[in-house]
Amino acid sequence: MKTLVFSDSHGRISPMRSAILAERPRQIIHLGDNEADADVLRQEFPDISVAGVPGNCDLYWGRDRYKLIELAGHRLFLTHGHHYGVKLGLESLICSGSASGADIVLFGHTHTPHAERVNGVLILNPGSVGPGSRTYAVLTFEGGKVEYEIRDA
Repeated sequence: MKTLVFSDSHGRISPMRSAILAERPRQIIHLGDNEADADVLRQEFPDISVAGVPGNCDLYWGRDRYKLIELAGHRLFLTHGHHYGVKLGLESLICSGSASGADIVLFGHTHTPHAERVNGVLILNPGSVGPGSRTYAVLTFEGGKVEYEIRDA
């Protein structure tokens, strides 16, 4: 199962739309900073499931610090990252994600792609699909495993 992960779109729908049309995912995850962009994707692609959390630039940014979802036998911790101080380090994020039982922790906020495994947990930031480098992540779930790649939008 292919999943696209976007963050920090800041009103720029076109790069996400192009990626969705090219990749044909079954799931989309939007990690905030223009949560309304995820609503546009839900309307334009009603057959694709869209999950998301608000970012610090969203109207109700204090509402959801994180969300847990299950995909293909994996537990995913979704957050924008600002509540965890990710611009100063990932320790708080990693502790919270691990404590939740997640094996994949997805975050944004920094506009910089990042991927590493810490104690068997995948920590991944797709970067910004809006301003800056214009990147997103592709997660592929197959046979109980997950592969990931950061791609240019």
